Amino acid sequence: MNSFVERLLLCSALLLPAGAWAHKASDAYLQLAVTEQGLNLRIDIALRDLDAALDLDADGDGRLTWGEVRAAWPAIDAYVGARLQVQGCELAPGGHALEKRADGVYAALSLQSPCQPSELPMIRYTVMQEVDATHRGLARITVGGSRPELRVLDPLHPAVWPASTAPTSTTAQVSQAPASASAAPPAAETLGTSFLREGVHHIITGYDHVLFLLCLLLPAVMRRTPQGWRPVDELRQAVWPVVGIVTAFTLAHSITLTLAALKLVALPSSLIEPAIAATIVLAAIDNLRPLFPRLPRAAVTFLFGLIHGFGFAGVLAELDLPAATFAWALLQFNLGLELGQLVIVLAVVSLLYLLRRRAAYPRWVIGGGSMAAIMVGSLWFIERTADVSVLGF
Repeated sequence: MNSFVERLLLCSALLLPAGAWAHKASDAYLQLAVTEQGLNLRIDIALRDLDAALDLDADGDGRLTWGEVRAAWPAIDAYVGARLQVQGCELAPGGHALEKRADGVYAALSLQSPCQPSELPMIRYTVMQEVDATHRGLARITVGGSRPELRVLDPLHPAVWPASTAPTSTTAQVSQAPASASAAPPAAETLGTSFLREGVHHIITGYDHVLFLLCLLLPAVMRRTPQGWRPVDELRQAVWPVVGIVTAFTLAHSITLTLAALKLVALPSSLIEPAIAATIVLAAIDNLRPLFPRLPRAAVTFLFGLIHGFGFAGVLAELDLPAATFAWALLQFNLGLELGQLVIVLAVVSLLYLLRRRAAYPRWVIGGGSMAAIMVGSLWFIERTADVSVLGF
């Protein structure tokens, strides 16, 4: 079979799930404050997530208009009210707003309750549970004048409390269970080490970042010669280039992750997301035909890694945490990213090392894999630069 046809078939096979991969990590932001006047809760959910759950695009034209969103507010209230509950408090809708963020437009819902829990209240959160297993709610909770606490809410493992105090309503109002009622341990985790796990979660579910890493690793167990690709003789010959690549990527995305999370540098998602897709395409092309012959691979990785750092930053930038809490969350999140990255690298390099002496390795793994990455990255680039702006502002 013709080499080009072989590669094309491989690309087609790898592209089948591409549509499911091409999405940004789904996060909602909650701010809960208990004051002398009662409990106030605001939740910001991306319109793209609500559209996936409720099909807000009534005319099916691929764009959300103000009229469509305004007509959908009752459905949005009901959806959120049935999936967001605070133990011991009866929540009532308090207003709506739209807020434009770096990664799109969010629906901001305000909820109030006269209750005044004296301790951190338990939150039951199941938003997007049936739609997106990667979704998380990031909650900033303040009781009185105490220091804000941070919780990561996983809809697939929501908090559970006794049946006698469980919610009975499917609207925005919830149970009036006594705050002192005993309860099973909440699935929502306080800061602790939860952001370490959240960092692992974001790198593993960040398919564009993973694909970029794979492009860099495909040739790691081979060396370029005038006669073409040749397998390395010893593992250490593959390990040191990989160490250089991973170190460069880690250093680069750590720099921009920190700058972006601190809001010292801000670039719109409409620029960053296509740029990440472009780095995949360029890294894959460089496997087939060197684009940067005078630059070490690690240097190119560092430059591209600066772009990827912005893609991780949104999860922390929106929380407005105190300096010490923010620093601890940022450190954990970054360590989690590196831990997840290390697992991916070890697994991939070990497999590639075992396969390196196969005669078809240059054609199928480097050639076919790189062409598949070019096609997937190009598809993402087109999707991310297409005219899909929400509400047009």
